[in-house]
Amino acid sequence: MLYAVLCYNDESVTSAWSKEEDDKVMRDLTAVQRKYVEAGKLGPVARLLPTTAATTLRHATGETIVIDGPFAETKEQLLGFYLIDCGSLDEVLDFARELSSANPSSGSYEIRPLALFKPGELPS
Repeated sequence: MLYAVLCYNDESVTSAWSKEEDDKVMRDLTAVQRKYVEAGKLGPVARLLPTTAATTLRHATGETIVIDGPFAETKEQLLGFYLIDCGSLDEVLDFARELSSANPSSGSYEIRPLALFKPGELPS
C-alpha cells in the first residue's frame, strides 16, 4: 500500500539551523532513505520552501481569493513529505521512527494511506 508521510515541524526552528546543521540533518535523512530506495519502496520526496513562499487560493461563496502565505495558522508547518510503498502500517511507522531519530528537533510525522489517481484515467 502507498502511504504519504507528512513531516511537520516549527519552521522557525528548522530555518534557524546553520548550513552545517541543515547539511547534517539532510545527510542523516538520506542515510535513513537509502535502504528504502534500494528496496524499491521509496517514491518521491519533497522538501517544501518556507510558508513565506506560499500562496493560497481560497474559494468561498462564489468568490475566489488569492492570498500570500498559508491559510492555516498553526504552531507546526508542513515542511515536506515522502511517498512510500509499505506492506503494513507497522512498516511505515518504523520508517517514520527512523526519520524522527535522524531529526534533532521535535516534530511530527502524519501517516496517511494513499489512493492513487492517474491523470486522464477515470476510476472504474
